[in-house]
Amino acid sequence: MSARIVVTGGAGFLGSHLCDALVARGDRVVCVDDLSTGSEANVAQLVGHEGFELMVQDVSRGLDVEGQVDGVLHLASPASPPAYLARPLETLAVGSEGTRHALALATAHGARCLLASTSEVYGDPEVHPQTEGYWGNVNPIGPRSVYDEAKRFAEALTMAWHRSLGTDVAIVRIFNTYGPRLAPGDGRVVSNFLVQALGGLPLTVYGDGSQTRSLCFVDDEVTGILALFDSDVLGPVNIGNPHEITVLELATQVLDLTGSSSPIVHGELPADDPARRCPDISTARRLLGWEPKVELAQGLRMTAEYFGAAVPVAGDRGI
Repeated sequence: MSARIVVTGGAGFLGSHLCDALVARGDRVVCVDDLSTGSEANVAQLVGHEGFELMVQDVSRGLDVEGQVDGVLHLASPASPPAYLARPLETLAVGSEGTRHALALATAHGARCLLASTSEVYGDPEVHPQTEGYWGNVNPIGPRSVYDEAKRFAEALTMAWHRSLGTDVAIVRIFNTYGPRLAPGDGRVVSNFLVQALGGLPLTVYGDGSQTRSLCFVDDEVTGILALFDSDVLGPVNIGNPHEITVLELATQVLDLTGSSSPIVHGELPADDPARRCPDISTARRLLGWEPKVELAQGLRMTAEYFGAAVPVAGDRGI
């Protein structure tokens, strides 16, 4: 009998791609999402498939999945700065009570529970590149802390649950991921730049653009997450692309790719915005045999094709 996997946040950007991959390999998927930041459109291609079911439910209030459960992938959370800054209390709740419910469900069924954590646990890092042994440099009371500390607490809860109850768990620390199904108004750097370039709008670079990001195409990210889920590795494990690029270089690359004549403008740097972000993926290479394969130019091209179809021209958008 095929495995039945619960994916919380499964209608989100990354969660929906994980649902696709699980169904494609023959697993049955229960996608649980309250649709506050996710979208039914992200899983429309799976609706009606015998191996897929969608439950609209807020996991911070409960996780009521009946029947067989062979694994839990806990991704539920607002993930982009505009989303979690607009929902600070909900973000803290899903990181705490949502994680508790995911762990409880896995424990009740003797299943493995993978927590989707984030590179944000490293804060504005003083160690570069970031290894899993680095404890981070996070402002616990700044505006971004609602996400950073929710994930740090979720990691602590997951490990306490594992030590106290013996639940089979894994922790993945996800670095910046991009690709098709990013929402146009998501607020992440790739979607921002592509929407602006394709719409003929100025590309907004915050600060002087010297801050760096390491961008992993969604297909690679999904492969890495599932490699960890299918293993017996506890983690945490960084899954991301170690190729580092400045935000200004990324803006220039997007302009070249799209052929846009949009100017680059500079805005005020957000509070606690990390100056550098780059994963050390030695652990993933050693324990999982994983590393990213999609080059940035190729991934940006595929994402631009998606946005080219999904985003109207500037005059039609009202923004």
